[in-house]
Amino acid sequence: MRFLTMSNSQKKFTNQLIHESSPYLLQHAHNPVEWHPWNEETLAKAKDEDKPILVSIGYSACHWCHVMEHESFEDDEVAQMMNENFICIKVDREERPDVDQVYMDAVQALSGRGGWPLNAFALPDGRPFWGATYFPKEQWLSLLDQIRSLFLTQRENLEKQAADIEEGIRQNDLISFNTKESEFESAHLEQMVTGLSRRFDPKNGGTLGAPKFPMPNIYQFLLRFWYHSKDQTILNHVENTLAKMACGGIYDQIGGGFARYSVDDHWHVPHFEKMLYDNAQLVSLYAEAYAATKRELFRDIIQETIDFVSRELISTDGGFYSALDADSEGEEGRFYVWTKREIDEVLKIDSSLVSEYFGIEDEAYWEDGKNVLVKAKSLLTVALKYNLSEEEVKKKISEATHKLFLKRSKRVGPGLDDKILTSWNALMLKGLVDAYKATGENKYLDLAIGNGSFLIQNLLQENGQLYRNYKNGKATIPGFLDDYSFTIEAFVALYEVTFDEKWIQHGRQLTDYTLEHFFDPESGLFYYTSDQHTDIVSRKIDVLDNVIPSANSSMAKVLFQLSLIFEKPEYFKMANRMLSAIEEKLQQFPSAFTNWGIQLMNLVYPYHTFVITGPAARKEAKSGYDKFLPNVLLAGTKQYSDLPICENRISSSNTQIFVCTGSSCKLPVDKFNEALQQMNL
Repeated sequence: MRFLTMSNSQKKFTNQLIHESSPYLLQHAHNPVEWHPWNEETLAKAKDEDKPILVSIGYSACHWCHVMEHESFEDDEVAQMMNENFICIKVDREERPDVDQVYMDAVQALSGRGGWPLNAFALPDGRPFWGATYFPKEQWLSLLDQIRSLFLTQRENLEKQAADIEEGIRQNDLISFNTKESEFESAHLEQMVTGLSRRFDPKNGGTLGAPKFPMPNIYQFLLRFWYHSKDQTILNHVENTLAKMACGGIYDQIGGGFARYSVDDHWHVPHFEKMLYDNAQLVSLYAEAYAATKRELFRDIIQETIDFVSRELISTDGGFYSALDADSEGEEGRFYVWTKREIDEVLKIDSSLVSEYFGIEDEAYWEDGKNVLVKAKSLLTVALKYNLSEEEVKKKISEATHKLFLKRSKRVGPGLDDKILTSWNALMLKGLVDAYKATGENKYLDLAIGNGSFLIQNLLQENGQLYRNYKNGKATIPGFLDDYSFTIEAFVALYEVTFDEKWIQHGRQLTDYTLEHFFDPESGLFYYTSDQHTDIVSRKIDVLDNVIPSANSSMAKVLFQLSLIFEKPEYFKMANRMLSAIEEKLQQFPSAFTNWGIQLMNLVYPYHTFVITGPAARKEAKSGYDKFLPNVLLAGTKQYSDLPICENRISSSNTQIFVCTGSSCKLPVDKFNEALQQMNL
């Protein structure tokens, strides 16, 4: 794909964002608005000049962020009003989710709604007093004038408003966490699934209504519940959801990879940006579903999605970029859609067959003669209509897809957000490990190891501190809790498939750092920001699982796993206390606590460690990778190990597998299948 560029010397304006690394901030570096980055120097400037602050927050793939930039922030009249009356700060919400959270909470408290672009007005000390999302130019100018006037004439009222919002947010942050130790039962899980199932869409998969978000963690939770309960209706819903997404327009049928969500209720028309975090988690989900069902469609999605990430979102040194924009040439989705005429011109004699398969001008039709490709018909249906075999149709579709891909590659492509975020990279690393286990493809493991090495070399400090971001050889923002917890999860997963102890030792180092700098003894949970962050209004504790699981639920899972590997009961107690703190909310709001639900399953149902030692340890472990075993943690070594879990279980002459549940272990066996049989005893 081709990208249009312009040198800085051709730009009329340049502001302080030119020194930043975030692609989103750099997009605004030549606005006539005198944007500043979020830092202590800018906040001090607002106080010194006694000006209200305008905090405008978005991200590079945000369509309406681009619209507002074009309509307002590139306009000289608007810029003059903003520059004369406000200290204007631009924030990339993906780099600074902590800042975004503070002002999003304020806007939601004021209006009950939120979204991006997020535009919040604050006093010179940073306390918000008003905010909203997108405004057209004339409304934006009117609002700016109103805020300017209020600040000059009704300062006391704004001070009171800011104090009320601050107190309201503080009260909302005082989540009533359970302080008593809970008794965890399978009935709690059954209640969660009952609550979730009320919203199942039996026809299209996912949850009822539109828009439809993939929400991978919900289906990972449901897969595990099916594994333990053998409830076939749950597996059927997961399979239907994954198949509908894979065949829908939310999935790029030509180039692979998923868009962020579909605007309709049947996965057809996507919001076209492609995010690393979505595709990373969906690789994990489809890998687990393939391991559980052996459905070839799911394997195809794994391969095509990783191919997309490897082709378009990977840096030369092994890091993964953040996103592809929804827009190209100023139009949302332009890069991805097709007219019937374009299909005919590219495919010629096979156009009719391929159009039938992809539903051109039928199921794939969108608007203005454009089609968002979907798998509208099965190979068998098309084969019968054209008197061909399924293999012949499959070959024609494959050849046609390649031709369409080459044609599409000549279009101007969507913008690339080439910043590298630690937490999102960790999710992708975990996805690659899951894909390797499910498919046996060594190239996925190689990518995972390369990415793990990249994180260690570029984002991890000797003292265990992580950085959040990386671009142009620089890491500048201290990491947040999800950077730590997701990286620990990824390193545990990488250890399980390599038995290379450097991964698990780094995981423990990161865990101990979080305990020192993020832990809140009062709640037993972790702050999202460390005690090293000094430029934020408040520290928050995030517990809700959303499109990305909460960092606290992730920490509970890794503390549980590390308690087994390092035989540290204090980690186990902490994980239990964390789950106890939110246990009452699992049944009340199940869709917002499914990652917590996974940890609950680890405690309610038998959870096993397979300790595999001896010369063929990795070979024997690999024989079980393709099985869906969500309640098994692997550890092992060929010759020697300092890990407590391997102590007194090492033999240099023969390979043994010890199956342990809690502190109880069975007699060692020689083969993985024998170990699986012991799980049922």
